[in-house]
Amino acid sequence: MELAYYSDYAVRLVNTEEPLRGKDTLTSVDAVRDLFGTNQEAARRATDADVTRFRSVRARLRTVFEAADGGDETLSVNLLNSLLLEFPVSPQISGHHLRDDNGRPQWHMHLADHPSNATAGYAAIAAMGLAFHLTEYGVDRLGLCEAAPCRNAYLDTSTNRSRRYCSDRCATRANVAAYRARKRLEAERSAGTGLAAPHAQRTAASGERTAASTER
Repeated sequence: MELAYYSDYAVRLVNTEEPLRGKDTLTSVDAVRDLFGTNQEAARRATDADVTRFRSVRARLRTVFEAADGGDETLSVNLLNSLLLEFPVSPQISGHHLRDDNGRPQWHMHLADHPSNATAGYAAIAAMGLAFHLTEYGVDRLGLCEAAPCRNAYLDTSTNRSRRYCSDRCATRANVAAYRARKRLEAERSAGTGLAAPHAQRTAASGERTAASTER
């Protein structure tokens, strides 16, 4: 079962909202359907009622990422377990439409659509995919972008657990901001040194005059 494929479902849903920027793209049934990607059969089942339900699941998935990003592994796991219990998956054998070189079906396992509604189906897949990633790679592989004000979720697949940003764009923006901050600090220190030199000279001259007066 290629569960790694499903791990992106949670990220895709969480990132429909950017709380610190006041942005939310999950505002219509069409937006809900877009989340299903190529699974058009499941997407067609979505109704207007799923918009609110999807937002609720989104908020709960974000708390999983927030707990992981904050270093609370137990809380992150408990929050994800509650989603797994509420939205159980339905494994199904598929592959009749895929054939090998000899014309035989390429049978494989995948997660079937939930019989209840579009939200339940998506939530089950998102939770299971995220659970696979968490148990396979570690809780610390779930993160939130550090390039403020962006707080998009991401799954760290780097070899050295070094990922800090949700995208190359945010990484570049953060690096540019850090570079400019260093330059400002250097300029301030340089200006401070420049002001300190004349002051030191005046202090030394004053000291010399005082010493000369004392000698007289």
